Amino acid sequence: MTVKTNLLDLDRFQLAEFLEGIGESSFRAQQVFKWIHQRGIVDFGAMTDLSRSLREKLCELAKINVPAFECESRSDDGTLKWLFPVDNANSVESVFIPEKGRGTLCVSSQAGCALECAFCATGREGFNRNLKVSEIIGQLWLAQNRFPETECRGARLDGSIPSRTVSNVVLMGMGEPLTNYDNVVHAVRIMLDDFAYGLSRRRVTVSTSGIVPNIDRLREDCPVSLAVSLHAPNDDLRSEIVPINKKYPIAELMEACKRYTDSSQGLVVSGVKWQRRGSPRDFVTFEYIMLAGVNDQLEHAQELISVTRGVPCKFNLIPFNPFFESGFNRSSEKTIRQFQKILMDAGLVATVRKTRGEDIAGACGQLAGQVKDRRTPRAKSAQVVSSSI
Repeated sequence: MTVKTNLLDLDRFQLAEFLEGIGESSFRAQQVFKWIHQRGIVDFGAMTDLSRSLREKLCELAKINVPAFECESRSDDGTLKWLFPVDNANSVESVFIPEKGRGTLCVSSQAGCALECAFCATGREGFNRNLKVSEIIGQLWLAQNRFPETECRGARLDGSIPSRTVSNVVLMGMGEPLTNYDNVVHAVRIMLDDFAYGLSRRRVTVSTSGIVPNIDRLREDCPVSLAVSLHAPNDDLRSEIVPINKKYPIAELMEACKRYTDSSQGLVVSGVKWQRRGSPRDFVTFEYIMLAGVNDQLEHAQELISVTRGVPCKFNLIPFNPFFESGFNRSSEKTIRQFQKILMDAGLVATVRKTRGEDIAGACGQLAGQVKDRRTPRAKSAQVVSSSI
């Protein structure tokens, strides 16, 4: 029995190799890529600008398996949370946040997470497995094809309707993206490809808890916007709430962030020379969750100013989003604003994230999905991390 290749797992260059391997011209990859990712077509028979012989070959040797929604939750603020199975045992969640002029999709990269950040619902689930490229990019495919063309996809400032539902992608859902490095990078390359979704590198953000070697790899392989889940200004506190800090402490993490934003060197991406141009947008976003009585003291803000000195950065202060038995409380509005003021008075950019989708457990840190293997996640954590980098 022929094992069919899922074309959703392939970037355009891999698809060209696949087509060459079945005796077809590699340039056909552009056509097939457009059908799948731009037009949302998964039936080879409907790809009308392909020859009949190629369509027959594809039907015999390939498939396009996209994830299917299991359920959809809609928040009062318009945020949508989607749960979809990735196998018989596990389901993951993604979130779509519509705003005027843009739509942001929060994408998951793993079923569960091994890093056990204390304030994150996903970390409480334990870790089961990495998502495939098709399961990562499939979340974007589903979001793009969720809404009929007649529905408003978020009006632009001039009142027109954008041509695509999703204008921004953030890999901030379930899992640590940089411990599923290869699959995440391949999925991101599809997001950026002009023959697929054509997103700007500045509109695709990879978030990490601080996997230092893979931050360096990402800079070389596929430089996109980088967000770092910092959440504490010193190693003692950060190691308590973000355990990966024991392996990659703050000083090492800051040096990696400096390297990532270094605009003095050209990069080679997919064989093409790509020159960074020093820009006000070439910065790292430090995510900082505000936990009452834990990391929200004014002296913590002063420490942040010191430890991030020399790193082109901005801060995104995130009010904690509670979940069952989290053990944490959200900092008060007054405390958050005082914390923000100290950072801004030091010349740093600091914003407070507007909480979206909290009523459907779709806010930052609340995604849980369904992960079969919840056994001793702490014992598995070191094994998974060490095998992924």
